Amino acid sequence: MLRRLIQLYLGLSLYGISTAMFVHANLGADPWNVFHLGAAKLFEKDIGTVMIVTGALVLLLWIPLRQRPGLGTISNVIVIGLAADAAMAVVPTPDALWLKALLLIAAVVLNALATGMYIGAGFGAGPRDGLMTGIHARTGWSVRVIRTTIEVTVLTIGFLLGGSLGIGTLVYALAIGPLIQICLPWFRVAPVTKPIVKKEPALSVDP
Repeated sequence: MLRRLIQLYLGLSLYGISTAMFVHANLGADPWNVFHLGAAKLFEKDIGTVMIVTGALVLLLWIPLRQRPGLGTISNVIVIGLAADAAMAVVPTPDALWLKALLLIAAVVLNALATGMYIGAGFGAGPRDGLMTGIHARTGWSVRVIRTTIEVTVLTIGFLLGGSLGIGTLVYALAIGPLIQICLPWFRVAPVTKPIVKKEPALSVDP
């Protein structure tokens, strides 16, 4: 349990750091962060604050879907936003294009590692992933269609709000799936099972 908790909160913290790296690379972010950046500009708030509010609002959509949040779900809403705001103050903003490209690549890789860590800890899906699985469970629609629809919707809204859309968005879209597939087995915590003890048959004694 201790290992799982450490893995959960380390993964969520690293996810927040990767968000700050996307922002400072300034080459485009993943769809949800394009939305977060656009909303942050509109409401003149820190991106971490927007991430927390967005996560809480998405979590409300779980109610009609009859989804139940876990510790990882609630922690996802709070920790990622706080970590992103903290990292924004310390992650450097490079000037050279090649440094921006390196920061972008590092952000994608770190994001995949972080995702593998917090999902592998097994404390429940994040609000956005839970929305996808909840809609699938209630409607039977394809997960691929649901995920694509959600991502395209938030990306479009975020772009219209002024979010950062660029080559980084495409790199993330193409690379994040395969990278998570590689990383997740490294951090998936196997359930603890008790060894099966076979009972020896009782010896019968003839009278």
